[in-house]
Amino acid sequence: MIDAARQLWEDAARRLAAEGGDPARERQLWALVDAILAELRRRLGQRFTLEELAALHGRAAEDWARELLAGSMPPEPRVGPADLTLVLDAAFHLYARGASDFRP
Repeated sequence: MIDAARQLWEDAARRLAAEGGDPARERQLWALVDAILAELRRRLGQRFTLEELAALHGRAAEDWARELLAGSMPPEPRVGPADLTLVLDAAFHLYARGASDFRP
């Protein structure tokens, strides 16, 4: 379960890094990633394992992320609902690096 989740998160991080054609869109995507990272800190804290992170990802993460991001959208969004999974998984990838059992 953890390996599959990590692969999913890594793929999203690569796709997000490849976003570069529209600087305004890229800024908005990263702002949404930051919002999800803040929520992960709130939900998991500083000490967590990859198993705990993967479990949180599996427990309706898209639902709480959708609610969170709805309040974070700029007035003229260049991102849409289809980008939710991209920013969610990229944020989980970044947050995973802080897990007590993280190994590259």
